[in-house]
Amino acid sequence: MAELIKTLMLTALDKIVIYQIFTRLFGNRSQTRCPNGTIEQNGCGKMNDFSGVTLKRIHDLGATHIWFTGIIRHATTTDYSSFGIPRQHAGVVKGRAGSPYAITDYYDVDPDLAVDVPNRMEEFRSLVARTHKAGMKVIIDFVPNHVAREYHSVMKPKGMRDLGEDDNTSMHFSPQNNFYYCVNEPFSPSFDKGDYVEMPAKATGNDRFCNCPDRNDWYETVKLNYGVDYCDAGGRSTHFSPVPSTWQKMTDILLFWAAQGIDGFRCDMAEMVPSEFWSYATNEVKRHYPDLCFIGEVYNPSLYRTYLASGFDWLYDKVGMYDCMRDVICGRRPASAITEQWQTVDDIKSHMLYFLENHDEQRIASNFFCNDARLAVPAFLANALMSGNPLMIYAGQEFGERGMDAEGFSGCDGRTTIFDYWSLDSLQHGYFNRKGLTHEERFIETEYKKILAIAKRRVVAEGDFFDLMYVNPKSADFNPATHYAFLRKTDDELLIVVANFDNNDSHVKVVIPAHAFTFMNIIEGEYQAEDLLSSHKQTIRLMRDGNVEVHLKANAGAVLSIKI
Repeated sequence: MAELIKTLMLTALDKIVIYQIFTRLFGNRSQTRCPNGTIEQNGCGKMNDFSGVTLKRIHDLGATHIWFTGIIRHATTTDYSSFGIPRQHAGVVKGRAGSPYAITDYYDVDPDLAVDVPNRMEEFRSLVARTHKAGMKVIIDFVPNHVAREYHSVMKPKGMRDLGEDDNTSMHFSPQNNFYYCVNEPFSPSFDKGDYVEMPAKATGNDRFCNCPDRNDWYETVKLNYGVDYCDAGGRSTHFSPVPSTWQKMTDILLFWAAQGIDGFRCDMAEMVPSEFWSYATNEVKRHYPDLCFIGEVYNPSLYRTYLASGFDWLYDKVGMYDCMRDVICGRRPASAITEQWQTVDDIKSHMLYFLENHDEQRIASNFFCNDARLAVPAFLANALMSGNPLMIYAGQEFGERGMDAEGFSGCDGRTTIFDYWSLDSLQHGYFNRKGLTHEERFIETEYKKILAIAKRRVVAEGDFFDLMYVNPKSADFNPATHYAFLRKTDDELLIVVANFDNNDSHVKVVIPAHAFTFMNIIEGEYQAEDLLSSHKQTIRLMRDGNVEVHLKANAGAVLSIKI
């Protein structure tokens, strides 16, 4: 019993590392890769590809959570009508495989992911069970702002009313409608939709309240109505009492998936849905499932605290830390700019989710980012170690996936497609054919593993943080344009962390101010230090306002560990 309690305590202290997987791509080992290819041509990954061995490898990388992207059934051109699944019109589907953010049935699992289509929900439950057995938690997408144009649930529980089923389509807006309507106007986009008919047209997902979206809009989706009249003559108005129908239906959907054993939701475009709904829904869900987490995709920093107050556990730190780190990697901002980003959200830093890649962003190693995964290693080092807040990795990032394919609907844009049937060599090498790993893939994976192992230490998960940049201005011994330094400390360990964004090796002297000794209760003296990245040991002398000499490899860093 004592050992079990000890294990649970250690687990509770773990730094959260979310491993995002685009489920359709992950296990696909087909080599065909025909642009715009069908599922028969290009193949498709399955939930059953996540064996115990594969999940253990993800866990051993350092993941505590897996975000399985694209689980809920969405619009696709693949025909599953023989299984009782309605066909979708190709004119309102993006790509052959379709976007996982154009949901067609909130109560169903994507049949592409199943080996036995009629048994797809049970295959999902088995995936959840295997993931839990491997020591990780399960996150899936919740897409609250919009659904596919042809949304129709055939798997909703008995007695549930479908979205739009009771709408009054003669009204542009009604608090009890689930959609917004362009009354007496047909859906007439600025491109050829084939023979697809929608009358009256519904408003498009990216807040286009007309009947004529264009190619750059989310034309394959329709906006859900949470009781906000965006076209009120007096300006936007809210109608939240009585509780809108959409609030109740979407909360029921959250409760349905929570009952399948999942541990959290990544909520797509959360800020496009009123915070009042989130307060209502998260309170209801957490009343039944108090440990379930909510991750919000919120891009407006002025709304961060509002959405945290409405029940979110973590928010994307995209326009802050991600944008800053990308600029530092690419030489557009100095490394010292990192300080300003964490200071901006210091009061809520434990709720900010750091990442360098996800399905929306360009791959680090792509020509559109920096063309070399090694250049981002110091950024990953800083993101992983500067705080105990959650960290996210996108599958393939740890192997330097380049995302430079022109897969079909998704052209060569530095992103891994979310619209096409495809496969990635980096994931095949990393998880299904380790002998195929290239030298570069092995190097990046090794660096990520070392950094994530350090992130698991108690000093990172819960230790104090002290930014050293204010006492290390530009000098012959330190360059704040390319060097970023900070301390982490618990009662028994001190880390001196220095990230080197320079393309050359550096020898720096890092000043540690007297205030750090007082704030962190550091005692002056001589210590043995070990660089946790290189295993190099050295003797250092810690003195108030003194400095520590550190050798840094190009595009890397040092993490000096000192036992206190």
